[in-house]
Amino acid sequence: MDATFTYSSAELMIINAARLLCDGDVVFVGVGQPNLACNLAKRTHAPNLVMIYEAGVIGAEPARLPLSIGDPTLVSGSLSVVSMYDIFALYLQRGNVDVGFMGGAQIDRYGNLNATIIGGDYTQPKVRLPGSGGSQEIAAWANRCYIMTPHQKRRFPEKVDFLTSAGFLDGEGGRQRAGLRGSGPVTVLTDIGLLEPDERGELVLTALHPGKTVGMARENTGWDLKVASQLRTTEPVTEKELRILRQELDPTGIYLGSE
Repeated sequence: MDATFTYSSAELMIINAARLLCDGDVVFVGVGQPNLACNLAKRTHAPNLVMIYEAGVIGAEPARLPLSIGDPTLVSGSLSVVSMYDIFALYLQRGNVDVGFMGGAQIDRYGNLNATIIGGDYTQPKVRLPGSGGSQEIAAWANRCYIMTPHQKRRFPEKVDFLTSAGFLDGEGGRQRAGLRGSGPVTVLTDIGLLEPDERGELVLTALHPGKTVGMARENTGWDLKVASQLRTTEPVTEKELRILRQELDPTGIYLGSE
């Protein structure tokens, strides 16, 4: 491998997100970077990944990068096309979705997500965001969730301004008390490393990407971030992963070029 090749923080996150997926997983795929991660996994170590899109497509085999959850390329070669109601009621809520990919403007120490407002109250916020979409349901019912986001202090407050999607709510036992079946966020993946919940549901730094430090993670977190006793280092990005990402999946830079 050429030691001089470079990659962006978005590419770093997408590649490491793809590695979290297992062959045979049933994944609820969103648009943007999670879309790239799932399609990268399918072209590398997880050819039997079953991709479900919110518009109603099951087992998508897109010939090109889908631009939205309703892109026509998702239908061709898919296993089934059903209603949006069926996707949520008969697949997600019944426990037939292994993985949900999440994102948001804020993530707090218990993995709760905010994609609704920043500052103020709901009626008069400082910033109004797009809101939940299907993420509230995915966070509640997917068997496990992965969250992708840049590691910035404004994105990691101790408590979110608005609870859009449930992580572990107020900590240990919070999901169970609320009646949520899914296991919640098992990994928060950033451009610095990986955070995973401890037994109380609090996010802990468990891995760093090559060249990143604990200090970087702590400086960009809005609470006193705990660090695992056995801190791992993620595997370096490979030229093969970058080639597929850049040349096959997003050659025009629709998502990669926005960083």
